[in-house]
Amino acid sequence: MMSSCIQASYPVLYPLLVFTIRFCYFVPEMIRIPGMKFPLFPSIVVPFFFGCSGDVKSTLVLSGPAQGTTYNITYLAGAYANYRKEIDSIFSVIDQSLSTYQPTSIISRFNLNDKVEADTHFINVFNRSKTIYETTNGFFDPTVAPLVNAYGFGFQKKKMVTQSLIDSLKKIIGFNHVWLEGTRLVKRFPETVLDFNAIAPGYTVDVLADFLDSKGIDHYLIELGGEVRSKGKKQDGSAWTLGIEKPDEYPAEAVRLHTRILLSNHALATSGNYKNFYRENGKKYSHIINPFTGYPAGNSLLSATVIAPDCITADAYATAFMVMGVEKAKQFLVKNKHLNLSAFFIFDRKGTTQTYYSPNFPAPQK
Repeated sequence: MMSSCIQASYPVLYPLLVFTIRFCYFVPEMIRIPGMKFPLFPSIVVPFFFGCSGDVKSTLVLSGPAQGTTYNITYLAGAYANYRKEIDSIFSVIDQSLSTYQPTSIISRFNLNDKVEADTHFINVFNRSKTIYETTNGFFDPTVAPLVNAYGFGFQKKKMVTQSLIDSLKKIIGFNHVWLEGTRLVKRFPETVLDFNAIAPGYTVDVLADFLDSKGIDHYLIELGGEVRSKGKKQDGSAWTLGIEKPDEYPAEAVRLHTRILLSNHALATSGNYKNFYRENGKKYSHIINPFTGYPAGNSLLSATVIAPDCITADAYATAFMVMGVEKAKQFLVKNKHLNLSAFFIFDRKGTTQTYYSPNFPAPQK
């Protein structure tokens, strides 16, 4: 998914921490340092107050590289509850299951037609992908990977894309061409490959949230490459504040926000076509591919932000809505209220940027 900007206020050492998602900086006081890819402070502990038991409660901030992007995890706990090793271990285990950039991962071996058994992480993501594939009538489809690769956005080299190539690749695309027999992965066509990049980051955020829950942590904000999940509140008792970035193909040095919202006990993901793209022969090609046409989604939707009970759901539907376009996505939300989704769309209409808030989306903050 693409970018949101998270802001968290702390009354002690750091008045304002800003996270610019996907292409991340983690810099106190809203100062962005050119060329700094990762945090100056990989672990920050901000003491704040004493609990009833006399234990010092602190805000811990863990940050670093993961899954080809960066993560920032803020949580309220005892001063010595630093879970960096455990969190790094979670990333490593999930990468060995779902990362197409790990040659020995389960998904990489499956894509190379090795006989592999799925682990729990793979099964969880596979089953949820299948459900969302069916619910969206194929607008969300992890088997679109061959087309994503052909356009140069995936884990293989860019190809010369012709109509003939598109037609041949479309024949092997469709999540109904892959299935599980127990824990064994099966595919109908050897050429079919999977890429869970549009859902695995959200799943990882949920796994991290489950881990913090297991440690009895009731207040946290987890962000991984733009996928966010929150629980409880900040130290000062206020809700977590998130900023949604303006879709700008040529961003200025400072982050420009379109709106701010409060998020508590929910997950959020934003997908957009304004950062991961290129132009060729005067035409724009984005990384979001329509599996039905075989071409990059060419609708007017610039970014889709989705709030859901968990991050795996928000992540997948944000991508699906980008493929659908504004009108189909709005119709989907009306017909599927049982999914408990809310959405915010930024789109272009005759050269003018416009917005749409679903009725249940949080009210914008000043």
